[in-house]
Amino acid sequence: MSAARKARRSKMTNALFKKRQSRTRYKIASTGTRPRLSIFRSGKHIYAQVIDDRQAITLATASTNEKDDHGKGYNVEAASKVGQKIAERAIAKGVKQVMFDRGGYIYHGRVKALAEAARAGGLEF
Repeated sequence: MSAARKARRSKMTNALFKKRQSRTRYKIASTGTRPRLSIFRSGKHIYAQVIDDRQAITLATASTNEKDDHGKGYNVEAASKVGQKIAERAIAKGVKQVMFDRGGYIYHGRVKALAEAARAGGLEF
C-alpha cells in the first residue's frame, strides 16, 4: 500500500470516527438533563469524565494515567478500576445518574468494562 493511500485511508477512518462521535454526543445533549459520563480511550490509557454540559464544568475525572496506579493502563482490568473510581468520585460530588457517552467507540472490551464497573459502583445510566 502506498503512502498516499495510507494517508487517505487514515483521514477517512478519522472522519468516520468523528461522525460517530458527534452523532452520539448530539443524541445525549438533545435528550439529557443529566451530566455526561464521557470516555476517551487511547492506545495506552483510558480516561473518564463526568461533565455538566449546561454549566460547562467537569465534575469528576478518573484515568489509568494517575499517579496512584502502577501497572498496565491498557487492559480490561485497568478499565474496570477506572470505572469504580469514577463512580465513587461522582457519587461523592452528589451525582448518581449520568448519560453514558461512549465517544464513538464500540461498546466492547475496555469501554464495556468501564461502564459495567461504573454501574456496579452505583452510577445509573
